[in-house]
Amino acid sequence: MAARIAQLTLDAHDPARQAAFWARALGLAVVAGDDGAAKLYPTPGSAPGAPTIWLQPTAAPKREKLRLHIDLRPPVGATVDAEVDRLIELGARRADVGQTGSEDFTVLSDPEGNEFCVLHRDPGSQTQ
Repeated sequence: MAARIAQLTLDAHDPARQAAFWARALGLAVVAGDDGAAKLYPTPGSAPGAPTIWLQPTAAPKREKLRLHIDLRPPVGATVDAEVDRLIELGARRADVGQTGSEDFTVLSDPEGNEFCVLHRDPGSQTQ
């Protein structure tokens, strides 16, 4: 049996601000920790086995493009453009990581500059 992803951990200068963004972006519930951290939990109706997200406080600066990032899909019935616009309204910004313009994704960054993508098609598809 293989392992599964149970939690994603992201360092944050302002975990509360990051929690507010990611909770609204992903439809998760926020539980603030006594240590300044925040944890985002799946809500009823979330996909079975959906991971939690732990936002841990740090003073360390983000120095370069993330080597591991989150890829999102628009909700069923929503277009990529509508989802990108919604995420920007929540506090995301467009990000340039060297795209050519022919990619099947749109790169954004969260309020602290962590890159993530909105995919233009289902990543589970076997076709390239």
